[in-house]
This record gives sequence, structure tokens and C-alpha cells, in this order.
Amino acid sequence: MKQYNLLKNKLTLALALLVMLPVSLMTSTVVFASTNKPNIVIIYTDDLGIGDVSAYKMGRLSTPNIDSIADQGIKFTNGYATAATCTPSRFSILTGQYPWRKGAAILPGDAPLLIDPTKNTLPKMLKKSGYTTAVIGKWHLGLGSGQIDWNEHISLGPNEVGFDYSYIMAATNDRVPNVYVKNGDVVGLEKNDPLKVSYKKNFAGEPTGLDNPELQTNMTFSNGHFHSINNGISRIGYQKGGKKAQWIDEDMSDLFLAEAQSFVKKHQAEPFFLFYTLHQPHVPRVPNPRFVGKSGQGARGDAILEADWAIGEFLTTLDELGLSENTLLIFSSDNGPVLDDGYNDESIAKLGEHTPSGNLRGGKYSLFDAGTHIPFMVRWPKKIIPGVSNALISQHDLLASIARLTGQKISSSDSEDLLDTLIGQSNTGRKSLVVQALGGRTAYKEGEWVFIPAYWGDEKLGKENIETGACSCYQLYNLMDDPGQKINLASKYPEKMQEMLKAYRNIMDSE
Repeated sequence: MKQYNLLKNKLTLALALLVMLPVSLMTSTVVFASTNKPNIVIIYTDDLGIGDVSAYKMGRLSTPNIDSIADQGIKFTNGYATAATCTPSRFSILTGQYPWRKGAAILPGDAPLLIDPTKNTLPKMLKKSGYTTAVIGKWHLGLGSGQIDWNEHISLGPNEVGFDYSYIMAATNDRVPNVYVKNGDVVGLEKNDPLKVSYKKNFAGEPTGLDNPELQTNMTFSNGHFHSINNGISRIGYQKGGKKAQWIDEDMSDLFLAEAQSFVKKHQAEPFFLFYTLHQPHVPRVPNPRFVGKSGQGARGDAILEADWAIGEFLTTLDELGLSENTLLIFSSDNGPVLDDGYNDESIAKLGEHTPSGNLRGGKYSLFDAGTHIPFMVRWPKKIIPGVSNALISQHDLLASIARLTGQKISSSDSEDLLDTLIGQSNTGRKSLVVQALGGRTAYKEGEWVFIPAYWGDEKLGKENIETGACSCYQLYNLMDDPGQKINLASKYPEKMQEMLKAYRNIMDSE
């Protein structure tokens, strides 16, 4: 019978207690002892490069708490986000879909919800298996269905795509509105000071970073971030009112940590799924004063140390509650690193010998490998024997992998079931992967080979000083011999290039 196939799984979960269910129910509900069902936590950082994590031994920062996840679990050396920018990667990790199928791109702060609320998602799937679900931190996947009235309940957001509890920043920390949204309601908003938001024009009498530079008392912009000012920092977009609701950047990390700790304490007696999405080291980088100057690398390095500390505090909470042993914890980043991303924060001047991209080429926004080749670690003490895996794995594979873990089935052509790889019981990863960069451009990875189609456009983002990967020629690189992608082999191996081009087109043309 079909349901007996689950017993072949290598997991030592109590699937032997699986009750005999009709086949039609197997896709939605699997019954097994709640004490054996692992909690699931994804810790997701923002713009963190593989060289920023000391476990990968490429940079000069020390991240002992993040490293402990690798020391106690599996460190993937070939782990990828699906995109070199945040919204598309976040879309993929929750839906199991490639972002280019949805046309996902960086969203403005007042964009409608990107995820179709009628479709399956990772939190929806886990709710069907009895999990309580939460997202805490950065969202950046849109809210509402059109023009948002921030002073009323927002009916479309994280809660409508599977999260029982949500405490999020509305978009990003450099975009308005600079408020937190809890289960669809702006936190701390006063009725007599309504919040207004626009990405088209400023509100009469409201200062901006461009017109009122003297009000940038916390940090000045270097490019692009010269609209409304909150907490002495100018942002992208315009806002008016809601003064009591607007955040203080220095407190953001502590607030998200406290919310994450509170959630696991409240739900420690039942299986839970937590998507803990840190904002560091995204701009503006304004860590708590406790961390200022600690890295010697300016605000960016300090923000990474702050994130590492917060992760350590969260891991300690799991330990104190006795939850660590049976918690599947996944750590990663939404895309690769960037230094000057719009603010004067000395991240370039004080970089020193640190290499955020490690030995890889490119960074955030880029088709080159550093745009999507990110830190990726998995810890589950009850099941995982610590080690290192070179298997190719992508964040959007979590949907299919966790589906099998919880005895469910999904219909997705993009997410691959790599559960055995995820928990270190197999060295086999996915065969190939399409990654997306700025402007919806895509590249194709298969084994050690990377193929980048011909794209016209700027070869470098001048202000960010990042190579885009755009070129009027085809590009072919062998990452095994040339991880820095210095030698284009397209003319040397034309047959391999054509083979990669054909495989790439087959995926891009698929439904």
C-alpha cells in the first residue's frame, strides 16, 4: 500500500506509529507521536556573505554562535539562495518555486502581497501537520491587495499564507513605512496621528534627506536613500504621521530576538515552526550601542556581530527549554554581500582584509557566484551527525524535503526532496539550479559548471562596486578549478557551452 512507503524513510521518527489512513488523506495529515515530531526553525539573515561567517574560514570576522550550528550539524559548502536579491529568495524559500516563474523582484514598501494566498506554502504545509507557525523579523513579500490603509487591519499578509503569528517590519529597514506589523496591525499606532505612505510624491511640509541633510543625525545617505527621515536616517519613500509607531533602529535586533524567544517559550509543549528573519547586515546598519566599534570594520561588521550574539541568545533559549535536541534548525542568508548599499557607514573604509564574498566573484545583485552562494547550515542533534557536505542544495528545496519529514506530499516542479542530504544521510544533491540576479536575469549551474547567457547592460553597479555578470557574450565557468570565475571557457569548450544552454532553456521553458 502507498502509505507503507513512508516506513522506508531513514528517519528514526516514530513513523512506525503511523495509523492506517486512506491514501487520499496521506497528502495532508500524518499522525505520529508529538514528542518525536521535531520543531523546525529557519534563521535567515539579510545580505550576509559566505565570507562573513568564520566557519567557512574565508574572512576576518569571528561568528562563534553561528559557527556552533555548523560544529553541531552539517555545513554545506555548496548551498544556494535562488536569487541575489531578497524578495525573490524569500518568495522561493516559502513557496518552493523559482522566483522568475512569478516575476518576483525587489518590492517597494507599499507593494501588495506577492504570494498567492490560495497556494501551498511551507508554513501552510506544516500547519496541516500540527505545527504552530510564526514569522518574526523582516518580511518584504508585500502586504494587502492594493493601496494599503496603514491605520486599519491589513487583511493580506503572513497570516494569510500560513503563519499563525507574525511580527514583522513592513518591508525593509531602508524603506518606508518604518513600523512593525503584528498579525496585520501596525504596532503602537495612535488614532490621532494616522500613518500615510507614498512612493510617488512627498507629503506637504515633510522633510527629506535631500532637502534637509542637517536632520540626518544618525547616518547620512550615499545614494538613493534621500526621502523621508526617521530616527535621524533618510529612507526610500515618503511617510507622514505615525510618529509613536516608527521604530528605533538600534532596538530592532533586541526586539526581534525577544519576540522569537517569547514564541518558543509559549509553544514549547507543541511542535512549532519559526521563520526568524534577522535584518542584519542590511542597510541602514545601526546596531545597538553595545556593539558599536566591536568589529573594527565599521557598522557592517558591528551589525554582523550583533546578529551573531542574537543567534547565540536564541540558541541558549532553546537549550534552557530543553528544545535543542529535537529542533531542526536551518541557518542561511537571502543573498550575497554588499558594502556601500546607500549609506555612509564606513563599511568600505574599515573593511581591512575581510572578504565578505570569500573567494567568490560578485555579490548581492550579481549573476556571479557570490550573489547566491551563501552560508547554509543545518543542525538537529537528535538526528544529525556533524560533518561537511559538498552537495548542491538550494533554499527552495526545503519545501519538498520538510514535506517528506512530516509525511506529506506536494506538487512542485522546482523544490526537490533532499531530506537525506539535509540531515547528512546522503551526499547526493540536486543536479542543477537556476539562479536569479538583478533585473530578472538568470544563470544556470550544473555540477561544477556555471553558464551565464548573454545580457546587455551595465557590467558593474558603480555605486555598489559590484559586477553584475552582464556581458554581450556567453560565459562558461568551472567553479571547481576557478571559484573566482576569472576564466571564461565558452570558446574553449563550445560543446559544453551548448549543452548547458540547452539544459538551461529546457528549465526556463518548463511550466
